[in-house]
Formats: sequence, structure tokens, C-alpha cells
Amino acid sequence: MDHDDTPRAGWLGPWLKGFPALQPPLPLADVAQRRWTLHELPTPLAVVRQQALAHNIAWMQDFATQHGVQLAPHGKTTMSPQLFRRQLDAGAWGLTFANVHQLRLGLAAGARRALIANQLVGAAELAELLDLRRRHPGLELAFFVDSQAQLDLLAAHWADLGQGEARIDVLIELGTSRCGVREHGPALALARALKTHPALRLRGIGFYEGLQVRGESEPDRALMQHWQARIEALLGDIEAKGLLDADARPLWLSGGGSALFDLVAPMLTGKPGRLGLLRSGCYVCHDHEHYGRYMHTMDERMGTPLSAPSLQPALEVWAQVLSCPEPGLALLNAGRRDVSFDAGWPLPVWHLRGAERAKAPAGWRVTGLNDQHAYLRWDPSAGDGPAVGERVALGPSHPCTTFDKWAWMAVVDEDDRVVDAITTQFA
Repeated sequence: MDHDDTPRAGWLGPWLKGFPALQPPLPLADVAQRRWTLHELPTPLAVVRQQALAHNIAWMQDFATQHGVQLAPHGKTTMSPQLFRRQLDAGAWGLTFANVHQLRLGLAAGARRALIANQLVGAAELAELLDLRRRHPGLELAFFVDSQAQLDLLAAHWADLGQGEARIDVLIELGTSRCGVREHGPALALARALKTHPALRLRGIGFYEGLQVRGESEPDRALMQHWQARIEALLGDIEAKGLLDADARPLWLSGGGSALFDLVAPMLTGKPGRLGLLRSGCYVCHDHEHYGRYMHTMDERMGTPLSAPSLQPALEVWAQVLSCPEPGLALLNAGRRDVSFDAGWPLPVWHLRGAERAKAPAGWRVTGLNDQHAYLRWDPSAGDGPAVGERVALGPSHPCTTFDKWAWMAVVDEDDRVVDAITTQFA
């Protein structure tokens, strides 16, 4: 029987890699009814482990609650409406985005509070932001500012677009290695300018510490002490000089990537009249290497017992062995188009022989990727590698850039049965 291969919104079908090409298209909600197993779907195939996913969402929400902060996870990690909904249903305050386009998709998924943790400067994005605010009454929203030039641009755009509109909330971003004001004086000058700005209202402060994290407790504690001193000095001057509008309360204070959130969270709380917003995003599926190393250090600081694991890797990309052209080398059918490589090569985590899934031997390693191939190597004198046709699961190091390579991912249980699916909306 011929099937319609035309892409349809809300449906999965043969136009998607990893979907069985001879099966008819189906609504996303009907995936579990097909009773597929992971082992019968074509490769490469991106997979999310259901149990680890549910654990991570619940664990991170509980972490935020225990530390007295609100969770505003960064949506750019997954850009998945299904995962947005799970995070919000679990208790997330709202979602964080990098631009107005991402915000639009997040609002469609149900978010009603949001941060844009980035600078907006263009007339088109300001117009889109105003349109979204009109169509979503009650939307709580702020974005980042870090220069007088940005404020001047937005004031000019506002003269054309903002007649009769309420001012938009912003956070002054402090920075060191990416965007953000570098020094105290210019940051305070921005606060003064915002007091009378026609388009923008100061709501608080944002920062991002992630690019400076070392994954070592003493240097990272010193780093956060530096950040805290800088933030408190600016907030102290803002409060003393009356630069925050009376109705701009509580003050929003936002930070936190996925590498140091245990030290960031205490900085966001502790004083009345503040709303601490933790923006960690990669926790939802975690990873097998990059953030895994940081999480190990955080577990040591938090005293997490081995019997109560914190975040668990939930994301895998399954591939098959195409060729074993020489001893100690197998070529897999997944490459740069399928799995992250920006923070290290993926790790072999599972091996499938027949119907039995087992941990990949410790000596297996990926040493390189082409567009459609992974180079899996091992010491042939120490043991066997996989055979042609066998399946190997690769665990990404840094999940973000794996998500943007897939329009859908299968959600599987511990028996490798497909029980759900998610979609992504990067394009």
C-alpha cells in the first residue's frame, strides 16, 4: 500500500528520519498503540528514556523548591512542546528563551511566564513581542538589556510601535565573557536611564556564569562569591537611589546554567522582595559526559548518596554497524548530522546483540565523526567489538545540539518499548 509522505503538523511519518518508512503516518498521540520496540525501528534513531526523563523533571523541580527558587528552564535546550508541557505541569514557574521566535512557540505550548535571556534590538522583534503580549493577556515577561545603545534603539522603535502600550520589563544583564555589562558604573547608569525610559521598565538583574565554570569546588565557590558581591553592590545602589518602580515587585534575579546550579540557587534567594529564577535547561535529559562531570562534582558538594542518584542521562542516539574494515574499527551509521560533537565525542553506552541490551564495554570509544559515520574503536587484543549489523547506542556529550538535529524522538521504557514520542521545533 502506498502511503502519503507529505509532512503534516502534529503527525509523524516517513518524512522523518528514524520513522519506519513502510508504516503509515500517525498522530503523535497514537505512537504507543503501534507497540514498536526500539530494536525494530530504523537507524539512526534518537531516543529518550522515559524513566530517566520523569526522574530528572521531578528531581530538578524538587531541588528548586528546597532552595526557595523558581524554575524557569531554558527552552532552547529541547524546543519541544511536549517537554515544555511536562516541565510546566511539574511546577516550573515559566520558561526561558533566547529570542522572540522561541517565545512564540513556548506560549503556544502553554507558558504564561517567560524570560528572554538575551538582548532584543530590532524593530521586527519588538513588534512581534508586542503582538504576543496583546494576544496573551496577563503574560509576565522580561528580556535582557546591557547597553545605552540598546536602550536608544528600542526607544526609537517604540516611537513607531508602542503608542498606548505598557512598558516592557527588562533585566540588566551583568556579564564577563558573553553579553552583559562589564562594570558597576555603566550598569548603574543603565538603571538610571531605565527609570525614565519610554518603553522599558527595570525589573531586576540577570547573569550567566556557565562559561567560567571549572568543575572544581574551590574555584567555583570563589567564582560565585565574586558574582554575589557584584550583584549585591548593584542591587544595593539601585535600591538606595530608588531606581526600581514601586510596582515592579518582586525584583527578579535570574542566573544558573546547568553546570553550577547548586551554588547559584542560594544566591537568588535570602532577601525579601526577590524572586529567584533558575534558568538551567539541560537537566531535562542531562548527558553522558559534559554535564555528567559537573553533576558529579555537584553531587559531592551536596552530599548526594549513591543510592539516591541526582540527574540521569536520558538521551541516546542508536546506530548500526555498517562495516568493520580493519581490526579494532567499526563504522556506524550515525554522524555529525545525528549526534552532538561540540563538547566531545559521544560515548558508546549500550550494545545490542540479538534482543539482549547490555552496557557497551569500557574499552569502546568514538574517536571521530563524519556527516553520516561514527568511528568506533577498541583494542582488538583486549576483546571483540560489534559485528556488522549490530546496534550500538551513543550517549551525547552536551544534549542541546543533538535535539536540534531531530524533528522527533521516540520515548522508550526500560524494556525498550516505544511508549510515547516528542517533537522539536527548531525550524
